[in-house]
Amino acid sequence: MYMNKKLFLFLGLFCFTNHILSQAIQPGFDAREYRELMLLNVLTGSDSDTSAYAKKFEKPKLFKMIYRSPVMGLDNLWDHWERDGKVDAISIRGTTRNAVSWLANFYAAMIPGKGSITLNDSSNFTYKFAEHPRAAVHVGWTIATGYLYQDILPRIRERYRQGIHDFLIIGHSQGGAISYLLTAQLRYAQQQGDIPADIRFKTYCSAAPKPGNLFFAYDYEANIPEGWAYNVVNAADWVPETPFSVQTVSDFNQPNPFAGMDTALKKQKLITRLVVKYVYDRLNNPTIRSKRRFKKYLGKKAAGFVKKNLKGFKEPEYVHSTNYVRAGATIVLMPDEPYNAKYPSDNNNAFIHHLHDPYLLLLEKLEKPIMRAKLGQNSTP
Repeated sequence: MYMNKKLFLFLGLFCFTNHILSQAIQPGFDAREYRELMLLNVLTGSDSDTSAYAKKFEKPKLFKMIYRSPVMGLDNLWDHWERDGKVDAISIRGTTRNAVSWLANFYAAMIPGKGSITLNDSSNFTYKFAEHPRAAVHVGWTIATGYLYQDILPRIRERYRQGIHDFLIIGHSQGGAISYLLTAQLRYAQQQGDIPADIRFKTYCSAAPKPGNLFFAYDYEANIPEGWAYNVVNAADWVPETPFSVQTVSDFNQPNPFAGMDTALKKQKLITRLVVKYVYDRLNNPTIRSKRRFKKYLGKKAAGFVKKNLKGFKEPEYVHSTNYVRAGATIVLMPDEPYNAKYPSDNNNAFIHHLHDPYLLLLEKLEKPIMRAKLGQNSTP
């Protein structure tokens, strides 16, 4: 009887172990996984593995590169990596020193979360980043995503035919912002039957700026199961605070007390109406003017420069909003005294807290290197 119990426990443990090993990637934030992806992303952002920047880091231990895309769009590029013939990684390059790459960031008007945009003379990008009718996203990073997606999608389909079902997505800085949109696009493509439903995507958006408005964030978070997409932020880094964001009354959900302000005021005495209307206008009108200025300079003006770099690009219709917010499950890397001693804030070095090395240093300080999502109905991709 005792031997039967031991045999039963052994068989149970054996089956459980096989089940775990059969799943190449797991839900939940895994610091070791993120670290390995950051190391390969360093190489994606470098001209070569012998560049001065790349030499500061270890080489990836588990992955090998199998493809590098041509430079496309607004100086965009991605690398395709693989691990033991079981897991692939899609690594998105961030902002480069090229002015065109910065243009992708500064072209910061908002467009609808689903629609179509003419990238050039021969290519339209029909996208769906969100189902929510009020979702809106950054136009510059939509252009970048459109170019990359046309190259990434055939590679995913080809690798799926070769037996790869698990894909990790990593992007740092601008690459993190693009990774948001790429992830959203891929997941809706699955729902629409454009790519197989049994492919699993897990995303790490690192040091990423804000990709869209609150309704995009709601949609992104509701559409991605727990444990399959993360936003990793150094609390000392200013880049995740961008782009400029202005919230106006029109950005709120309906109904709200501001929408009925005029009707409510009509019920008040004249002096009350005048005072409240004066105060309300003093608070509301500056935000409206700011939104118009952002749309003018970060929309129409920036679009003129994009047209000079992308032949045949057509300026899309913009959403009347600049209410950018962060999205996704956030892992906060919190600086401490040893970190601040190594990376002292310096206004002459705006990116001291933003590059890969400060993020990797803070990653080592996490108390829990692995935070698994709770298994249940929300843990399957």
